[in-house]
Amino acid sequence: MRVSSILNGAHFGNLAKVHGIVTYKLSPFEQRAFAGAISHGVPNFVRRIRSNIFRVVPPFIVGYLIFDLTERKHTALLRKNPADYENDE
Repeated sequence: MRVSSILNGAHFGNLAKVHGIVTYKLSPFEQRAFAGAISHGVPNFVRRIRSNIFRVVPPFIVGYLIFDLTERKHTALLRKNPADYENDE
């Protein structure tokens, strides 16, 4: 049994008959994809950054300070103590 015999030649978008519902479609060639991207998008981006910066940045700063302190302590612990080797010949 072939799939095309079940579908009776209908394409994927036309599998069901829907009655009583009116739909409107706009051609993708008539749409303006970037309409208002500069005039509305940039101010909205700035507003969203300003509203969330005090929630996002402090954890990153604390994380960086902990990372930096840990790396400095690790490199200090890797060094040899010169006082341990004073009497060696």
